[in-house]
Amino acid sequence: SSPERAQQILDNPFYQSLSSSFSGTQEYMAMEKLGQLRAAGTWDLVVVDTPPSRSALDFLDAPNRMSRFLDGTMIRLLTAPSRAGLRFVSAGFLVFSRIISKVLGGQLLRDISAFVSALDTMFGGFRERATATYELLRRPGTAFVVVATPEPDALREASYFVDRLSAEGMPLAGLVLNRTHPPATTALSATRAEALAEQTAEQAGVEGTDLVAAALRVHAERMALAAREQHLADRFTSAHPDVSVRAMPAAAGDVHDLDGLRGMAAELTGADGDTPTGTPRTRILPARSR
Repeated sequence: SSPERAQQILDNPFYQSLSSSFSGTQEYMAMEKLGQLRAAGTWDLVVVDTPPSRSALDFLDAPNRMSRFLDGTMIRLLTAPSRAGLRFVSAGFLVFSRIISKVLGGQLLRDISAFVSALDTMFGGFRERATATYELLRRPGTAFVVVATPEPDALREASYFVDRLSAEGMPLAGLVLNRTHPPATTALSATRAEALAEQTAEQAGVEGTDLVAAALRVHAERMALAAREQHLADRFTSAHPDVSVRAMPAAAGDVHDLDGLRGMAAELTGADGDTPTGTPRTRILPARSR
């Protein structure tokens, strides 16, 4: 938009109210910004990180919402005077405007009409760019990665994302199970470790028994946690057998340096095999993204 038209929009009272309360504006702007980044051609890889909630994929609806908004009867009525001129406004519209003025107030109706008219010349380009960005998300070279912790609520959300992406025809790379706890490399089960801990604790007074019992209990908890995560992972893969899954073990601390990132990359893009959860270790990230 021109600086004058932009300032006219920013100064409009209806816009000022709308921009602070109207839901969906962030999703519209996300599509717009993503399209700008792609058109600039500056970046080899663009990563869009969304919040872990169902609203994360609302930006996929932005083009259709915009089209429905622009094609709506109310918008056509509000822009009719500016498009056709007052001479051609029908008597029906004048009656309509008088009724709306009584309900909303004359000044608010004028603010709305001025706002819509100011945006009228921008709508077409925005809709075209949003649609082009939506189509970009469906092309080869784009990949969606769903990330979830091995918890029931998180995996339910992951199932929703997977189903939604499939319905939209989006290229799903796979699921990353984040912060997993692989079982210890021993044949000592959780049940057996708990039983040994109880036996050891009964030997009161023997030096070192408290430490041994504590270590056995920690081992039992770790094995039980690993079995629980395995069960949850199996449920997800049973429901979505075509979705590649890669497990990311919980790190001892925050990942904040290159060495930590390289360790994560090795887990995500390593050779095929079995993950600690027993799910297929299919390569899910394109090599060029490393």
